[in-house]
Amino acid sequence: MNRPLSWFNITSLTLGFTFLYLPMVILIIYSFNASKLVTVWAGFSTKWYVRLLHDEQFLDAAWVTLKVAVCSSTLATILGTMAAYALVRMRRFPGRTLFSGMVYAPLVMPDVIIGLSLLLLFIAIGLDRGVFTIVLAHTTFAMCYVAIVVSSRLTSFDESLEEAALDLGCTPFDAFKSVTLPIIAPAVISGWLLSFTLSLDDLVIASFVTGPSSTTLPIKIFSSIRLGVNPEINALSTIMIGLVTVGVLVASLVSRNTIAKREREELEANLAPVTEPAMASVTEGVVRDEEIEDARASGARG
Repeated sequence: MNRPLSWFNITSLTLGFTFLYLPMVILIIYSFNASKLVTVWAGFSTKWYVRLLHDEQFLDAAWVTLKVAVCSSTLATILGTMAAYALVRMRRFPGRTLFSGMVYAPLVMPDVIIGLSLLLLFIAIGLDRGVFTIVLAHTTFAMCYVAIVVSSRLTSFDESLEEAALDLGCTPFDAFKSVTLPIIAPAVISGWLLSFTLSLDDLVIASFVTGPSSTTLPIKIFSSIRLGVNPEINALSTIMIGLVTVGVLVASLVSRNTIAKREREELEANLAPVTEPAMASVTEGVVRDEEIEDARASGARG
């Protein structure tokens, strides 16, 4: 039974959403401010967007961030899926507890500790800091999130499907590629998107392992804010909010269409067994009526 919202619930929701989204609305409004002072409104203008598109430092930082996010999320998805498969399917093997702890350790470890540890490791092996070290660092902490998402899906996976594929002559790799991977694909994609988001948002770990020629966008924004809020940052933040909003809307529409299609298929599958006997009975009744009419006609002629 759906209960009407009380005034307390309405007030709590209003205050909560206002606290969350009002700063974003103010930021979007002042991104179109003609004044360089972000707190003084001087008229509507889009010049900060134009300057942002011609700011090579921000553009280079955005390009580095995208490269790092795509590479690290892809590697984290591959390694996290392999780790999840090993933890779920290979329930007993030497060192399983240690392996599980190493996979899930970045979840509970502070970012400062991860960044400092990786920095000391890269210095010890003589690896120059740059895009490659940032990719390694982001892969390290994003892999555990992928492993959790994929392992939760593998736990509820019906292993008899793989066994059937193996009985039909598939190798274990072919069975995984043809049967398991398509079924767990939503979890794998979700893990990739989560890793991509975490990489875009990371500041602490990247600040330890970055080099002078590989500044990411969060580091660039943080460095600029320390010298004062630049209106170009408002414009950049507005663009990022817009991209995220569009992505969420597209994902919601795709998910809604997928659910609606699945419901239609299930409804058709459920109606099919009922419809066929009904049609058969109707056909049988029509034939029977025709036989009765023929018999009556024959009797009348006789």
